[in-house]
Amino acid sequence: MLRNIKDLIEGGHMGFKTLILLFMVLGVAGFAEAGKLLKTGDAAPDFTAKDQDGKEIALSQYKGVKNVVLYFYPKDFTKGCTAEACSFRDNYEVFAKKGAVVIGVSADTDESHRKFIREEKLPFRLISDPQGRIADMYGVGRFMGMLSRVTFIIDKSGKIKFVYSSMKDAVSHVSEAMKALEGADQGAKK
Repeated sequence: MLRNIKDLIEGGHMGFKTLILLFMVLGVAGFAEAGKLLKTGDAAPDFTAKDQDGKEIALSQYKGVKNVVLYFYPKDFTKGCTAEACSFRDNYEVFAKKGAVVIGVSADTDESHRKFIREEKLPFRLISDPQGRIADMYGVGRFMGMLSRVTFIIDKSGKIKFVYSSMKDAVSHVSEAMKALEGADQGAKK
């Protein structure tokens, strides 16, 4: 990335002051949004959206029925996001046995999601959130149009039982989500 930035500056495509201003604006906006990240114990905001096939999906449809692993990720087909999605895929049966449904959210298009699901054989639904409406509800930050990597475990009562945010270790979201699901139903029974 630094090499590309250096090329932009040295190639005369972007002045240094413009670049610094761009990073300040984007960086401040991203950090400000990330500061509102929902936390354990908060009520999970309900949303209605369409999945990759145009079918409506609402968080409320799972209330009292399933735990939800709602994971936000930056971009289809990138190395980290593909590893994360494939790890959710490879552990999908474990999540199902724990009474959970997995839902992925990114700013990618429905077409991109359909291709991503087809090529990676993903057994779960993906939601396109290009304006960041759902991400904003959960306080998930954005940078340069891409969502941050954050995973929420929402129990059957609609409460957030676990939040995990790590851009560096994409696959750790899956193992952390599995651990967090161990106690998700206890909170829902109270």
